Amino acid sequence: MTHMAPVYVGRFAPSPSGPLHFGSLVAALGSCLDARHHGGKWLLRIEDVDTPRTVPGAAEAIVGTLERFGFEWDGEVVWQSQRTAAYQAALEQLKRSGAVFPCACTRREMADSALARDGSRRYPGTCRNGLPPGRSARAWRVRAEGVIRFEDAVQGPQEEDLARDVGDFVVLRADGLFAYQLAVVVDDAAAGITHVVRGADLLDSSARQIHLQRLLGVPQPVYAHLPVATNEAAEKLSKQTLARAIEDHPPATALVAALVFLGQQPPPDLGQASLDEVWSWSRAHWQLDKVPRLRHAIAPSF
Repeated sequence: MTHMAPVYVGRFAPSPSGPLHFGSLVAALGSCLDARHHGGKWLLRIEDVDTPRTVPGAAEAIVGTLERFGFEWDGEVVWQSQRTAAYQAALEQLKRSGAVFPCACTRREMADSALARDGSRRYPGTCRNGLPPGRSARAWRVRAEGVIRFEDAVQGPQEEDLARDVGDFVVLRADGLFAYQLAVVVDDAAAGITHVVRGADLLDSSARQIHLQRLLGVPQPVYAHLPVATNEAAEKLSKQTLARAIEDHPPATALVAALVFLGQQPPPDLGQASLDEVWSWSRAHWQLDKVPRLRHAIAPSF
């Protein structure tokens, strides 16, 4: 009996906190080309679970920009804001297994806690064995236990001690919203995602997501974290650092700049070619192993 290899399913999952910038384009292009290189599917998900950070109209603008730049995705766009019931079901599963606990702590109470690897405050375990007398739950946290090891297809071997490097982390926030870490794991599993190609700013989230995947009994995808585009001050391109919207650039020129950033070595005259020609060359020549093994790099001027 012949066993077919699983179909490659990748995705791009932007947050609608502003327009797409060059760093967003790098993540979109890398994930799309890797999926197409493997003859797989490429899905689009709008990660609008964090409603306070969602800018009205940004999601629609993101979809429009991707279309203008020649991106084609499979199936309908998925919106996290419409998937609350799935996140609640996952939380209930974690509660039944004892993997999560209620927490009464405020940010102010944690202000003096040690820093986690990603720069956030590491939870000191105050409510791990029960809520303090007279306190009520504000959030729910996952028990961070064990050492997570995995091989990143770009960044190489990774290892994180969850208790030491992260601490018990939130899956249901004090404002009633589900945390990114839980939402992304539930959504990737539901979509059958096999490969996650994204920016290295999310590399430190991977161990937490793998921990949740194991707790929920869902498959672990292959991870590949691309270099994050920064400005000259080594700050990640973002709305906060006044990154220029990619919509302001000619699509073919911007795509070629992203290919160069990803180490793909396109011919010098490709930037003057048509958008269709740029995509044709990109699909034919994509090689993930050419992507620089860097956590961040300065975005080019173009």
